[in-house]
Amino acid sequence: MLLSLSIENFALIDRLNLEFGEGLNVLTGETGAGKSIILDAIDAALGGKVSSRAIRTGSNRAIVEATFKLNRSLAAWLVEQEIELIDEETLVCSREMNASSGSLRSRTRVNGVLVNRQVMTQLRGLLVEITAQGQTVQVGQSAQVRQWLDLYGGEAHFKEREIVGKLFAEYQEAKTNLEKRRQGDRQRLQQLDLLKYQSQELGAASLSDPDEMEALEQESQRLSHVVELQQLSYKVYQAVYQNDNDGLAAADLLGNAEIVLTDMVQYDSQLQPLVDAIAEALATVGEVGRQIHVYGDALEADPQRLAEVEERIRELKQICRKYGPTLVEVIAYYDRIQTELAEIDGGEQSIEALEQKEKACYTKLMQTVDKLTKLRQATAFRMEEKLLIELKPLAMDKVKFQVAIEPTTVSAMGGNRITFLFSANPGEPLQPLTEVASGGEMSRFLLALKSCFSSLDPAGTLIFDEIDVGVSGKVANAIAEKLHQLSDRQQVLCVTHQPLIAAMADRHFRVDKLALDTSIDADTRTVVRVKALDNFATRREELATLASGESQTEAIAFADSLLVQAAHLRQTKLVK
Repeated sequence: MLLSLSIENFALIDRLNLEFGEGLNVLTGETGAGKSIILDAIDAALGGKVSSRAIRTGSNRAIVEATFKLNRSLAAWLVEQEIELIDEETLVCSREMNASSGSLRSRTRVNGVLVNRQVMTQLRGLLVEITAQGQTVQVGQSAQVRQWLDLYGGEAHFKEREIVGKLFAEYQEAKTNLEKRRQGDRQRLQQLDLLKYQSQELGAASLSDPDEMEALEQESQRLSHVVELQQLSYKVYQAVYQNDNDGLAAADLLGNAEIVLTDMVQYDSQLQPLVDAIAEALATVGEVGRQIHVYGDALEADPQRLAEVEERIRELKQICRKYGPTLVEVIAYYDRIQTELAEIDGGEQSIEALEQKEKACYTKLMQTVDKLTKLRQATAFRMEEKLLIELKPLAMDKVKFQVAIEPTTVSAMGGNRITFLFSANPGEPLQPLTEVASGGEMSRFLLALKSCFSSLDPAGTLIFDEIDVGVSGKVANAIAEKLHQLSDRQQVLCVTHQPLIAAMADRHFRVDKLALDTSIDADTRTVVRVKALDNFATRREELATLASGESQTEAIAFADSLLVQAAHLRQTKLVK
């Protein structure tokens, strides 16, 4: 239960302290007076979204603090979060907002301990539940409707949904592993085909000698210059061994030198080494002459062999462009892919085990999804009955309502798309609630929906923001009685323009927007003020104003009758 709310420099509120009580707490005031700012402040204290505009103009810091009555579940939550108690009776949620250079920094605390948004969201669900006509969007969202249905179904739904979530995760993992394996097999087969092709191509090239390219290029040069080599070898032969042009060859000259040196040795034996050297040189020149002669004679043009050599050179160059700049690297790559081929061929395994696991996980998942669907169908029937009972006192006794459950793609939440179907008029078919319900009908539906949940797992405080918009007369009176019934079980905070609802309040607050002259700079500033209407006269005046816009005699009499009627209703319930 919300005990008090302290606000400082938030929107149009400079400073405000409110104390709420048990039962029905009502906020009334002119349109635009600032009633919703009070609810925005509660929302901010509980971690709701805020912007820098939430800080009052002229200030750079705003503080909102909401104090709640402590109960067992809240105390257990604090222990779980390792947050110490302030005292044995209260829990304090606060939000500090600071504006700097157009940006906003905020800190949320529980009992003075900083908490993140996730923790605050968890606590918020234990403290308050806010209902407004703006929830029409949520009513049209299948995920939200599914959540409501599961909440109504209670612990059994959430246990089964948890199992579905785990099995869905297992199925997704098995499916992913299978797909990875299939993808891996596809890639492996593609790689295998490529390596086999490369192996065949390199094997066909008969690569064994890393120096083959150099040898072939030399042979190509020789075969391309046979005539020149023949002519040059003949010239060499003539120069070193036999000159046919009446000149002396090198062998002739060395022979003559040897004869002279031999004669000289007769007179000086020290020249014998020179004779030996000349003889050795003569033998070498003779051998060169003979070899060059054989070489020249052996040379002959071979166009066919030249073509073969050049073709082989082209083949090797093409191989080198594809697999490596040199034959050494190409041969090394060929050896490597032979090893890889052996590994790939030997590593092939069947994916049958993965396929069986994926199928087993899917079967188990669908069995559990079906079980959850049956739970939801049974709960939907109970929810339909309960909601129709809650709608009947709200002048909707002819309404038809159905929780439609349709199959959809399976997820961690099950395999159901859930929609609220509605028909307010006899003879009209059921259609999606958000498409056919008027504003007043939606207000009453939301109120009835909250009534269904209040008896199951009530939040400490129910907040209704102008839930009565679009209704009047008999319907407004029915809503007032329903709100009062809800306030018997839990605290209700309601913003309303309806005197019929305000009359039922256990605590009544009037919200006013005032323009005040400040003493600092003589400028006029707008502020929001809230006054507790704690006596019969002030409440009667406010109800009369709500009824007619001013405190006229008829309006006063009407307000009196409303207060008497409300008092009688309370007394009747006390007697029961």
